Amino acid sequence: MTLHVAVGTAQALDGREAGLQAVHQALNQLGVGAPGLGIMIASNQYQAREVMSGVASLLGDAPLIGFSAPASLSSEGQHPHSVTLALLSGDFQAEAQWYPGYAQSGRETANRLLQAAAANKENRAAIFFADGFNGDAEQLCAAIQPGSISMAGGLSSGDLHTGNTYQMIGNQVGTGSLAAALLRGNIRMGVGYAHGWDPVGSQFRVTRSRGFWLRTLDGRPASETYAELFGHPARDWAFPPLSYLARLYPLGVEQGEDLIVRAPIRVEADGSFRMNASIRDGIDAYLLVGSRASCDKAAMQAAQQALHALGDVKPVFALVLVDIAWQMLLKSNPGTEVYAVQDILGAGVQLAGGYTLGQIVPGKDGASPRFLNQHIAVIAFGEEK
Repeated sequence: MTLHVAVGTAQALDGREAGLQAVHQALNQLGVGAPGLGIMIASNQYQAREVMSGVASLLGDAPLIGFSAPASLSSEGQHPHSVTLALLSGDFQAEAQWYPGYAQSGRETANRLLQAAAANKENRAAIFFADGFNGDAEQLCAAIQPGSISMAGGLSSGDLHTGNTYQMIGNQVGTGSLAAALLRGNIRMGVGYAHGWDPVGSQFRVTRSRGFWLRTLDGRPASETYAELFGHPARDWAFPPLSYLARLYPLGVEQGEDLIVRAPIRVEADGSFRMNASIRDGIDAYLLVGSRASCDKAAMQAAQQALHALGDVKPVFALVLVDIAWQMLLKSNPGTEVYAVQDILGAGVQLAGGYTLGQIVPGKDGASPRFLNQHIAVIAFGEEK
């Protein structure tokens, strides 16, 4: 049975109506095949339960997972205030899993997810969406043992000021949770990732960091350091739009031989940076700056990696999870990252995705998954030969 994919996108004032229209479009395109898995990206401006009410009324009991984002993505580009739904059907099975306690313990959530995956030896891969504001994604990744099931996903996003975000599965919605789908059968997943941010020469020492809050750089409040670099008074960084635009200027942090990207979610009133990954005191950090050209290159690189990971399997569908910083950077060219991915995968490959507050990708050589900021992750699906 051939792997088929259909993607529906709808914009409406009402979340239920947007959900209804999106699933109606997708079902019409899918034809007679019964959906084996649904992946949904919904605007955080909609009420989550209204969206699910509309989708569930037509989709029935088909496994469904989803997350909120300020805009969704499809082969046609970027869609603000929308619902995008991808339906997959074919000779595979998907099992949806819901973990409402993710924000309380990433480690415990990882253990439960691994137990669910091990319950059926035919499970081959997992995709998941977790809360981007609450919960420890690094802890989750570290608790997934090397060599276990291949996992990839992203952190849901939304209003950076209120932290309004949600995750969805079947007829359940919530915050602080994780929604996952375990995949088995005649389906293969290939993942690629890259980012378009480069060091510009400014170097700092992290002198005080507590949990998810980066307090001081070089002994001064983080906002004062950025104020000196960019010319705006330090107090202005605690208010929109600068409090959110700080994500455009992430830090490259040394981790072993690698330089990993860590980006603020926002600047707090006391001048500290609210992150969603901890940064150790005493390490060096480098200011990173992105550009459209480097992001286009990164999107193509991620798509090429995903193709390589699929091996001899032809891609049919790609889930594209893009950091919310890309939406800010590419505001004058919305959706350009989608077209860069299409240049590599081909126009015939269906795309769906959205903007996230972090990306989770498989570790190298079977290692534990990696938690990333500021990247684009291309998760390509194809039919096993």
